[in-house]
This record gives sequence, structure tokens and C-alpha cells, in this order.
Amino acid sequence: MNRRVIASTALFALGLTACTTVSVASNAIESRWVGHSAGEFFAKYSPPLSDSSDGSSTVYNWRGGYNRIKLQNGSTSSVSCSAKITVSDNYTIRSISIVSDRPGATSPSYCTELLTAK
Repeated sequence: MNRRVIASTALFALGLTACTTVSVASNAIESRWVGHSAGEFFAKYSPPLSDSSDGSSTVYNWRGGYNRIKLQNGSTSSVSCSAKITVSDNYTIRSISIVSDRPGATSPSYCTELLTAK
């Protein structure tokens, strides 16, 4: 009888794990922002340019971070970042995909430098 209870409990627990979805961040920007409020992001970096509905999600087109930076080679460059930000119905960021990027001051990605700074 004990083995039956243990086996059925194990199968039940295994079944529950199949129902769970976990979002895994694919880059440093998503590690920083996925799960946070879109309001927090837009307050820090500027409002979105436009939005569109995608089922229960909203996809925002965002562009910001306009700046002039000094590159590693000593030259200067005008930079900005563009992204598509997918937000759930409760205004939580689900994903961020970079649309347009430039080399940063210390790395190949200005967007990463901008959007991962605390």
C-alpha cells in the first residue's frame, strides 16, 4: 500500500511539472528586465513609439537611449537602441528583442550597456 501511495504521488508531481512554464532569459537584457513592470522600463528609458495587440499580450515598439559616446578606438558615435518589448496583460515584460543596435563604449552592444545598467 505504501508503494502505491508513493508511486501515485510521484506521478502526480511529475504531471504538475509538465504544466509549469518557465521563461528563460536568453541574454543579459532579458535577465535584467523579464518579469519587471513595463511601466518601470518606460519610466526609466522613455515611452514606446507604438504598440500592437498579440492575443493576450501587447508588443511595444520602443526606441531610446539617444547619446553620443566615445568608442574604444577614441572616436565618437551617435547611438540609440530599438527593441520590441512583449508585455503580458498585467503589464509585466515577457520578452525583449533588439531590433537595432550599435557598438557600445565598452562592448559590441550599446543596447546591452544601456539596458543592463542599474
